[in-house]
Amino acid sequence: MSEHFRIGVDIGGTFTDFTLFDDDERVARTHKRLTTPDDPSRAVIEGTGAITAEAGLSPADIDTIVHGTTLVTNAVIERRGVSTAMLVTKGFRDLLDIGAERRYDLFDLTIAFPKPVVPRALRVEVPGRLRYDGSEVEALDLVGVDDALSRLVDEHGVRSVAICFLHSHVDVRHEAAAAEFVTARFPQLAVSTSSDIFPFVRELGRWTTTTLNAYVQPVVDRYLDRLEGGLRQAGFAGKLLVMSSSGGTLTPAMARRYPVRLLESGPAAGALMSARHGADLGLDSVLSFDMGGTTAKGCFVRNGRPLKRYDLEVARVHEFRQGSGLTVKIPVLDMIEIGVGGGSIAQVDDRGLIAVGPVSAGAEPGPACYGRGGTGATLTDANLLLGYLDAGSFLGGSMRLVPEAARVAMDENIAGPMAVEVMRAAFGVREVGCESVARAFRTHAAEQGVDLRKSVMVAFGGSGPLHGARVARKLGVRRLVCPNGSGVMSAFGLLSSPLAYEVVRARRLPLDETGLEVLRAEMAAMMEDTTAVLVAAGAPAEAIRHIVRLDMRYRGQGYEVEVELPGLDACTPETLEQAFAVVYARTFGLAFPGQPAEIVNWKVEAIGPAPGDGTHYRLSVQRASAAALKGFRPAWSADAEAMVPHAVYDRYALAPGTEIEGPALIEERESTCVLAPGDRLSVDPALNLIIDIGA
Repeated sequence: MSEHFRIGVDIGGTFTDFTLFDDDERVARTHKRLTTPDDPSRAVIEGTGAITAEAGLSPADIDTIVHGTTLVTNAVIERRGVSTAMLVTKGFRDLLDIGAERRYDLFDLTIAFPKPVVPRALRVEVPGRLRYDGSEVEALDLVGVDDALSRLVDEHGVRSVAICFLHSHVDVRHEAAAAEFVTARFPQLAVSTSSDIFPFVRELGRWTTTTLNAYVQPVVDRYLDRLEGGLRQAGFAGKLLVMSSSGGTLTPAMARRYPVRLLESGPAAGALMSARHGADLGLDSVLSFDMGGTTAKGCFVRNGRPLKRYDLEVARVHEFRQGSGLTVKIPVLDMIEIGVGGGSIAQVDDRGLIAVGPVSAGAEPGPACYGRGGTGATLTDANLLLGYLDAGSFLGGSMRLVPEAARVAMDENIAGPMAVEVMRAAFGVREVGCESVARAFRTHAAEQGVDLRKSVMVAFGGSGPLHGARVARKLGVRRLVCPNGSGVMSAFGLLSSPLAYEVVRARRLPLDETGLEVLRAEMAAMMEDTTAVLVAAGAPAEAIRHIVRLDMRYRGQGYEVEVELPGLDACTPETLEQAFAVVYARTFGLAFPGQPAEIVNWKVEAIGPAPGDGTHYRLSVQRASAAALKGFRPAWSADAEAMVPHAVYDRYALAPGTEIEGPALIEERESTCVLAPGDRLSVDPALNLIIDIGA
């Protein structure tokens, strides 16, 4: 049974995007407002009231609200979590400081790493030891834990505890006993155990993930309390869901238990929507390009599915240097993120060159042209001066921009110090921003073995269509797609994402009948558990499907590759060995037939039915008209190095089959698509803009 009205809310660093779906009429309405950094839930509550009022509804009429947020990411980066203690196996207190003993830059004598979120003084060593196979070497001794935690609560204001014991991914009894002890003695503390958060092998990743979960748990709990309370006060009585980093939605209860899984909450929705557009258009290889006010994100989609992984780094000291951040082990879509967006502040660096980002003007005060007190020159200021944005039609005319403020900021911060004209400075800022994004995407493509020349870019977000064609040209991408409603596409993605929940287990199993017997029993239990979670969240049991993945390697190797299984019943040692050899050869160029292989981890993901019936939604402002051409406006041409007339079109008036040649600007409420000379645009039946990039 379909729900009638649903709202998707994506909180960004500068704007919060809203989409309201009417499932009966297949109509979508969009809304965009500035984020409220002091309390992001305020923008959500106010925006929900605004978009429902625009549709002649009230929050009480809404069945479901799906929410994506950067709250957890920001709390980790800005260190705004709570004081957290750690119970750790005796002798392993310093593991978080030792790290992986890997230098991300061999020649930097001043190399720095991010500090653990649990300082050494808040780590309590606990006697007790398990072997690698789960057998007990030394019994758990919690005698000193009561006094130690009491002291930390009194002296350091500890509000959360991470319990991290050796080999707990194989046997949970020591961590479970410690968690029961802490909960009984200190009921006010939030408790996270590594065997529950993500029971993978290798202690560093598992323990870092658990400490991060504990660090942000009270923050997320408090935020969801405010959000749920505010929405209830506004009259909303429906179901609230939260987007996870893996592309599925979670109930608030699951989000409170596993807040670390919200690290890439918002960006995942956009990547999923790119995958859907790619599937609809029959594209094998898609580069999802999401650019908002603060960051730009890239994700590769192959055969309709975004690439996925089980580790990421947050709070990197150096943005592009792997190993310079905190390692997190969670299911996450494989994205690269760079601190370049519409609000990114440009400056002249020590070399006398333009640098854009990663510092952003955000929503407060915002770019100089917002007229809210910002003085730094940003990418948005550059686009306004270059003529790509119209001061009177920004956000559909609801927010007027101030060109003179942008000009002053560009002159004082860039043009003056570099002794160049303001327009050339503005073009330099835009060009550096686009090149920074392109450089990050090239690196990511090389790591993934993707040929960008054979990929199609899907650009969205408030700044994606503005820069998509320029970035595509730099990358050698020949075709660009700007979807219908591209300015708020992540909010669309939130409403297209199913309920999903994934669990993992880690244990070395031989590739024989004995090992497979254990695997089948474990998998059956995991399927039952994940199904129960989704059923409790409201998904019909008969509509839930499962994806099963194994991490396998040759015996004696240190790292593994992932093999997806079509089903458990048909699995034999021979079929598994063949499937592993195929994946291994695809990854490394060759396999080693006859070498014994083993299973290291196994994963089960339960996925509920996708909301809606998969058909497209018509934007409430969409209108096909012969008056699509609004006029002409001078805008900067990179080829001519001067301002030249650009045809300006109303995107909502473009009918299927319309063809446009650059230079041109296609304006919609939340964004503007820029066509350079030589670019050709056509409108497909779903009202997507299909752009062939000129030479």
